[in-house]
Amino acid sequence: MTLTQESAARDTTLPSGTHVRYYEAGAPDAPPVVLLHGSGPGATGWSNFSGNIPVLASAGFRVIAPDMPGWGGSDAVATTDMDHDRDLVELLDTLEIPRAALVGNSMGAHTAIRFATLHPERITHLVTMGASLGRGPASLFGAGDGPSEGLKVIVRAYRDASPENMQALVEIMTYDKARFATPELTRARSEAALARPDHLKNYVEGLAHGAPIPIRVDRDKIPGITVPTLLIHGKDDRVLHYETTLWLLANIPNSRAVLLNRCGHWAMIEHAEEFNRLVVDFLNNH
Repeated sequence: MTLTQESAARDTTLPSGTHVRYYEAGAPDAPPVVLLHGSGPGATGWSNFSGNIPVLASAGFRVIAPDMPGWGGSDAVATTDMDHDRDLVELLDTLEIPRAALVGNSMGAHTAIRFATLHPERITHLVTMGASLGRGPASLFGAGDGPSEGLKVIVRAYRDASPENMQALVEIMTYDKARFATPELTRARSEAALARPDHLKNYVEGLAHGAPIPIRVDRDKIPGITVPTLLIHGKDDRVLHYETTLWLLANIPNSRAVLLNRCGHWAMIEHAEEFNRLVVDFLNNH
């Protein structure tokens, strides 16, 4: 049976009382893999990973892709109250998952990295794509006037999630615009974003408080990550520069990096086949 967004969708309530939408596929007793989406307007576990969830499930994994609180079908949350590490711990506890592999894109990569520093006993593998470390030393490789070109486009789309701004967002996320920045994807992202004005409002209001990542990873703890780590980045990423991944490679002892040419911020979408092969091989053999 073909996996669809509707058939994969699940809902749960965390111990904190937060409602979370997530997508699941694969056998319940298979090794768990959690896919963590990025921060753009209209982003969900399904929109980021619909091309990866069925493949990883068919490869023998239990795949879970949540909409993090503040995105998608999950509860709205103000930036000042946001802590994705706490949410992820509660989700794993609710689903009775003691340990899992974490695969994160952008904001999701930051969550996965921070989780690895705080809960080493609960993570089996760490995989990042277009990793974010937030502002500060060793991550300012973009424009000298602050946020990167791509992050400026993201903020503009949050302020006004019109089809025109969403088109600009999808285009800056990808290298091959003709193939991936389609009217269908643009319309779907715009509709998803506009369906949750509370998420858009909270993000814009939270910019002064560090949205979308108000609590940053302690960089001093990153060299202490010992879990097998795979770092993937697009050479043509205009949102978060690949030098962040090179910094992580230099500071995480048990890590390896893959730099993809002709690839923007969405490696799991633009290079889905290769991404899926890399992740399956890495999870099975490290």
